[in-house]
Amino acid sequence: MSPIRHLVSIDDLSIAEMRRLFERAREFSVEPQSWSHLCRGRISASLFYESSTRTRLSFESAMLRLGGGVITAADMGNSSASKGESLADTVRVVGGAYADLVVLRHSSEGAARLATEYSSVPVINGGDGSHEHPTQTLCDLYSLWVERGRIEGLDVVLAGDLRYSRTIHSFAYALARFGANVVCVPQPGFEMPEYVVRRLREEFAIEPMRANASRLGELASTSDVVYLTPQKPHQLSLFTDAKGWKVGRVDAVYMTRPQTERHPTDPSDPTSYMQLGKRAMSADSLRDAVVMHPLPRRDEISADIDADPRSIYFKQAARGVPLRMALLAAMLGEIEVLDPEQPRGAEVHPIPEGDNPCEAPSCISRTEERHVTPRVRFQGRAPHRPACAFCSNDLTFAFVGCTTTRHYHAADSPAVRQIRPDHQVFFPDAAAAEALGFVRGAQPSPIA
Repeated sequence: MSPIRHLVSIDDLSIAEMRRLFERAREFSVEPQSWSHLCRGRISASLFYESSTRTRLSFESAMLRLGGGVITAADMGNSSASKGESLADTVRVVGGAYADLVVLRHSSEGAARLATEYSSVPVINGGDGSHEHPTQTLCDLYSLWVERGRIEGLDVVLAGDLRYSRTIHSFAYALARFGANVVCVPQPGFEMPEYVVRRLREEFAIEPMRANASRLGELASTSDVVYLTPQKPHQLSLFTDAKGWKVGRVDAVYMTRPQTERHPTDPSDPTSYMQLGKRAMSADSLRDAVVMHPLPRRDEISADIDADPRSIYFKQAARGVPLRMALLAAMLGEIEVLDPEQPRGAEVHPIPEGDNPCEAPSCISRTEERHVTPRVRFQGRAPHRPACAFCSNDLTFAFVGCTTTRHYHAADSPAVRQIRPDHQVFFPDAAAAEALGFVRGAQPSPIA
């Protein structure tokens, strides 16, 4: 029996698998009503702890077009969750007893990853806080592929709220893997999170550089895509700022709204947030650019360009149905798209002792502590930068202990690199280490 495949992150799919999904989605888009036999008798459960219109309806439409059934908990505030039921318990019951597949949206980063630990059926991440939104990324990549015939080598400008938009983070990773170039043009104060930039640098050898652009119409000096929300990977440079850089040619513009639901207060001034309208679209650099947006929009894209043939955001939303049809059929094993084994990711290890070193308040390891074993992900051994395996934020610690020797060392000590990853414990201070019986280790002798 094949192992269960989950889709928590865009990293859970190989490039070859994504290409096969695009091909099948194109087949499904021609006559979507002709595939109603594929998933007959199968049931998909929509567990949405956050509001959603397009994502939920797109998944449910896709399942119904495949001949399957759908059960929905679209307002978890009126479910057992309001009585204190944990995500883990909900998924244990729904995933298996009620449904053959779970689509989950949750406000906590890492919620989908936690769900996979308790579900006996495939889990698809429909968005977890400001972390990732892999199926939106698949839809965006598919739209680029349909419009441009390729993704490799495209220059993509991503602008808007890059900090809190989960579509941006997934999209940036995917573009890097496909070999596209990504330019970040953030709304001031909403730059790409450092952990995303660091991963792009360390895993994809992208050297961040500062860029500059004062107006959206100036963005297109050497780009193929303006994805107003995400960032641009692969080639020689990653532009993490929009200062002092002029762009020449754009293939697409992906616009994103301010993610006000993830801010304690609404920080956006509608008059100052970057906007795209007829005037900006008249720039020579945007002459051949397609305009994309994950929707819903606010004022960042003017309605006066809705009829512009370069505006594809409504087509983009419609393409989500055949793409999700392909994904659902693949995850349920009804079409041959997925490889037997999931792509191998970074090393992940449970933290054997001590307190949870992840300080992100919206991480699932904080919001559901009783059901979570804190885990650490190692993106690379030099520098030693462990991150939370759930929310991907860098861990905060001053000392690292070894469960074998019971010694602890300063986080920047060379001795830390000699400790096996699965034997490491993280401490905020020496007192926390000594409270668990660890003793200060000696510094390794310098090599003569």
